[in-house]
Amino acid sequence: MELARFKPAVPKYGLMTMAGLLWTTVGLGLCRLGYKWVSLLHGTRAISFGVAGIFLALVAYRFSFSGIATKNIDRLCRFPDKGCLFAFQAWRSYLIIGLMIGLGLVLRHSQIPKTYLAIVYFAVGGALILASFHYYACLWRTMVHKEPCGPD
Repeated sequence: MELARFKPAVPKYGLMTMAGLLWTTVGLGLCRLGYKWVSLLHGTRAISFGVAGIFLALVAYRFSFSGIATKNIDRLCRFPDKGCLFAFQAWRSYLIIGLMIGLGLVLRHSQIPKTYLAIVYFAVGGALILASFHYYACLWRTMVHKEPCGPD
């Protein structure tokens, strides 16, 4: 009996779509929590916390998340036509995701005021959303413009 036929195979562009949607969905969820917490503040303090989160999101995107997305896109583009359903992220990334979920739980249940955590949640969530556009841009170039698969 060949085990390969039990592998849930998905076209590599489906994997890229799944990765982009995951990054966008998680990013939106984190930003929603950040907004909920920063909305407890009023006036210029709320605005300053929001601006700080957005600024840090841009920094995190530029110096971390953009590179991670680009490397993942490059990895996915080297796949044959199909890959395992769970290969939309590298196995090492699943460990990082687990650590980030754990850290998020620890932070949420810590004594740190939620309004300060909002900045962190905006930063990570915003960076994830921005980086997810790398996946969509690659899909657009590949599917619409028929360009070869590859990072931006």
